[in-house]
Amino acid sequence: MMWGDNKCFIIAELSANHGGKLEIALETVRAAKRSGADAIKLQTYTADTITLNVRNEHFMIKQGTHWDGQYLYDLYQGAYLPWEWHAPIMEEAKKQGLVCFSSPFDFTAVDFLENLNVPAYKIASFEINDIPLIEAVASKGKPVIISTGIAGLEDIELAIATCRKVGNNDITLLQCTSEYPALPENANLLTIPDMAIRFGVKVGLSDHTMGIEAPVVAVALGAMVIEKHFILDKAIGGADAHFSLDEKEFKQMVESVRLTEKMLGKPNYEMTEKKKRSREFSRSLYVSQDIQAGEVFTAANVRSVRPAFGLHTKYYKKILGKVAKANYEKGTPLSLDMFDGLYEA
Repeated sequence: MMWGDNKCFIIAELSANHGGKLEIALETVRAAKRSGADAIKLQTYTADTITLNVRNEHFMIKQGTHWDGQYLYDLYQGAYLPWEWHAPIMEEAKKQGLVCFSSPFDFTAVDFLENLNVPAYKIASFEINDIPLIEAVASKGKPVIISTGIAGLEDIELAIATCRKVGNNDITLLQCTSEYPALPENANLLTIPDMAIRFGVKVGLSDHTMGIEAPVVAVALGAMVIEKHFILDKAIGGADAHFSLDEKEFKQMVESVRLTEKMLGKPNYEMTEKKKRSREFSRSLYVSQDIQAGEVFTAANVRSVRPAFGLHTKYYKKILGKVAKANYEKGTPLSLDMFDGLYEA
């Protein structure tokens, strides 16, 4: 398992952000390292392995997206990462100390990636209902990450059951909104902790919103994995450029996530030395007016004030009405030995 300890595993998704040039892809790997990513993720398909070269209404995009008017085949033909680039990209990732793995979209891609000895697999949102593909991936015995962008409960249950049927329990579900870009009000990040409880798996976020806020909130909600599309320079253009983060933005996201992790810390009620010192500025009981021996302690001459060198405020009602044993000046801290019958509780 590559993730699931105390540090969120941050994935830079290369996707179609290579501009059709291997050198851009390699420099993107280097930029991902500079920005603080833990991994670079590829997508392994060709236009022919992901769709059919058919030009009828079924294969034209028309859902109000950035890609409307294109045929699926043409979109993927322009976006896919050449398979001969995988080995040099993975070699560069290894050199940079990054994990490199991929999303396969058919059996030939799984076989290809196995030959490259990828350490994990990702099932893309739109493939969560491709049960034969999930079974093939899970059977390799490696961590499986599954995006849930188009999934209902039954889809998720079936995908998990498929992994477990072949003995693979190393499953991570990513909350995902399959809009490009996704609106903040559709992020539904509370799904993340719910999935962890409901399905008993590791959880995270595959984020398509603009900006870095969603990943930060996701980590606060228990996300162990964050995936975000990454581009060297938005001027490169391409199918996914409009909702991807560049190096500066991704670095800011990573820094914000790491700061969030520090702030989350752990449940802690320990009285540290810092806490003990700071308690000096908390409340305690003090003489607030001069008191003569034989006078009664009242709300007028005893108050709960800062600092904390006096008697604990829990004794306040117990001392009211008691008689002073001696003279006490204003500003005198009350103590147990000033009263008969008071004991530490």
